[in-house]
Amino acid sequence: MLEILKPPPGAKKKRKRVGRGAGSGHGKTSARGQKGQGSRAGKGVKPWFEGGQTPLFRRIPKRGFNNRFRVEYQEVNIRRLNVFRDGDVVDKKALLDKGLISSLKQPVKILGLGHLKRKITIKVEACSSSALEKIKEAGAAFEPIT
Repeated sequence: MLEILKPPPGAKKKRKRVGRGAGSGHGKTSARGQKGQGSRAGKGVKPWFEGGQTPLFRRIPKRGFNNRFRVEYQEVNIRRLNVFRDGDVVDKKALLDKGLISSLKQPVKILGLGHLKRKITIKVEACSSSALEKIKEAGAAFEPIT
């Protein structure tokens, strides 16, 4: 009988109403304790704050060099281009539609693994020298875009 269902004892707690006078049990300091960081308005620390101890990200050694201007290419091997038909123009949109790349924003580079069996026109940012040879061998064309 659904109308007599009740939550088990202890499942429902009354809301803590702080700052409502001494008789409430949560008056004066409003359950924040005396002084210190936790008692102040706007309290709270950033997740990486370690109480004044030197933070982890400053303690661990930094190694190497990270080039901010490095160009990350989406790589597509030439054998994967055989999914297109003869005469197709293969650009970033076509590669995305076939699921060969994941983004239109990153540049694409064709690599030379495998063999090309189609006469297609490839329009992407870059191509390796081995891939370029195989494209010419197959009678296809490569047009770099900028």
